[in-house]
Amino acid sequence: MRALNRCFLACLLAIHAALLIFSGACQSPTLNEPAHLVAGLHHWEHLDFSLYRVNPPLIRTVAAIPAVWLGYDADWTGYRDHVGARPVFGISDDFVSANGRNSVRLIQAARWTLVPLSLLGALVSYAWARDLFGPSAGLLATTLWCFSPMLLAYASMIAPDAHAASLGLASCYAFWRWLRDPTWRRAVAAGFLLGLAELSKTTLVVFVPLWPLVWGFYRWRDRRFMKVRQWRDGACMLLAQMVIGIYVINVGYLGQGTLRPLKEYRFVSKFVAGSEEPSVLGRNRFDGHWLGEIRVPLPANYILGMDLQQRDFEDFGRPSYLRGEYQATGWWYYYAYAMLIKTPLGTLGLLFLSVLASCTCLKSQAKARDLLVLLAPAGIIFLLASFKSGFSHHVRYVLPCIPFGFIWIGGLARHVETSCYSLIALGRRPALAASISRQRFRSCVLGTLVVCLLTWTTVSSLRLYPHSLSYFNEMVGGPMNGPKHLLNSNVDWGQDLLFLERWMQDAASLIDTPVYLAFYNHYNPFDIGVERIAPWPFRDSEDPPSKVPPGLHAVSVNLLYDFPWPVQDRDGRHYMIDRRPMARLRNMQPVGSAGYSIRIFSAEQLSAAYQLPEQAQLWIESVE
Repeated sequence: MRALNRCFLACLLAIHAALLIFSGACQSPTLNEPAHLVAGLHHWEHLDFSLYRVNPPLIRTVAAIPAVWLGYDADWTGYRDHVGARPVFGISDDFVSANGRNSVRLIQAARWTLVPLSLLGALVSYAWARDLFGPSAGLLATTLWCFSPMLLAYASMIAPDAHAASLGLASCYAFWRWLRDPTWRRAVAAGFLLGLAELSKTTLVVFVPLWPLVWGFYRWRDRRFMKVRQWRDGACMLLAQMVIGIYVINVGYLGQGTLRPLKEYRFVSKFVAGSEEPSVLGRNRFDGHWLGEIRVPLPANYILGMDLQQRDFEDFGRPSYLRGEYQATGWWYYYAYAMLIKTPLGTLGLLFLSVLASCTCLKSQAKARDLLVLLAPAGIIFLLASFKSGFSHHVRYVLPCIPFGFIWIGGLARHVETSCYSLIALGRRPALAASISRQRFRSCVLGTLVVCLLTWTTVSSLRLYPHSLSYFNEMVGGPMNGPKHLLNSNVDWGQDLLFLERWMQDAASLIDTPVYLAFYNHYNPFDIGVERIAPWPFRDSEDPPSKVPPGLHAVSVNLLYDFPWPVQDRDGRHYMIDRRPMARLRNMQPVGSAGYSIRIFSAEQLSAAYQLPEQAQLWIESVE
């Protein structure tokens, strides 16, 4: 049985790796990926971590290794380092322009470099669920990880969210193992992984105050730790974990700016700047206060990055979107709603069964305090993200919560085992059916439901692969209806430009006109060598056209649903597109699509959207 479990686990990992590699190869660079790659290259070249400081450097530094080895063209003249500066996107646009199609290959190689981190998360899911509930639970949790649409989407990118989920899960697993058997060796391992998790995503800083609270609760009723000596030793090991974690963070930043007095920082967020009025030079609420004399034991760019992120939540500058509505700030329930429609219904059903099994006589094998260690990080991260409602754009911000839920669901695997053993026994001796207890019967029913829901999850996810980023479950009608509910990286992050190129190649024998493109991304789509595309011809603040040029018109769904974002012409000049016809266009059936984030319309459809009499009539007649 153990060999069979290992074989099944190896198959799951191999399939997951293959899915990530193929997805990373076939999708175009997304909105943030060139910026992450450029920042990682800047770290290697200059040993400086100020570029893209809003995120810690670990993931992008690792991702940039293939580009360092393969070679690239870079222009750092656009680099600026002043208070609140965010020059990375301008530099990344220049990078794509300088490297052309090669920039796509460099980003693909960077994506593949990060695949082992997702495999690490899958292995930790298996190990933690196995230790809590048994080997079958480990396989169930790993299956959910390997076929999760959200993990398949973000783990195949340079964006840090899925990779931070892996490292965050690994650090919490090491911490839990230390709680069960508090040795110095395990304490050092937990501290080291804590530091790596903090270097992957700033959100995981919540582990620093959370772990001492969880440790106190975990030990409160443990008779072995009623003596002062045990509490003292545990506290010393916990403190060592924090010190090791901080040390690893400093090593990751090469100690730059560590132990700088707090008063010397210049902040831009209202929370720590202490002023409602913005300042070019920045402010500091601790000037003249005794707290300003404290030397911060963290790198300067780590602190300034958290300040920049806080400023975004205070005043992001772009509206948030939910269910067809725009508003200046976000919604406290945004992530709950987004998870409800972005998670496969099979997984939601398994989560409901886990709650049901925990509340009935079908109790979990794990102790309550072990489940607290498992679920507390997920709950804290989710609540923290929900309270930060300055803007609501990306469900990926709560991605680190998901694996903890997978492990909890793994506890249902024992009911699958019960169901299998009962079916085998009944197959051999049908007369035993009358002697099956009520509890065993309920466990068999539950096990059958688990298998059905797990199959539903896997099929639902693979049915839309490799367009996992645009996944929406059947409750809202799938990805074609997804933009009616969510936008931005939840459906369209500029990932389908290469699919548009393939669509045009397949349709080359049918169309001989250009495809006019309104593309949602930072970089210029004309820089990566996509043939037969032309700039979107209709600009904002212009009179409605008297005639729509012949050809096809492709538009990203973010722009189709009126998200305010500029596009570029061949020379890189930015302009806003005319949004007047979009309301009518999004109610029409497109003539084609590239993935689920770019929809293609005919000139006649666009004429009808503009209500141009002659061309609109031609389109109506052709439809009839």
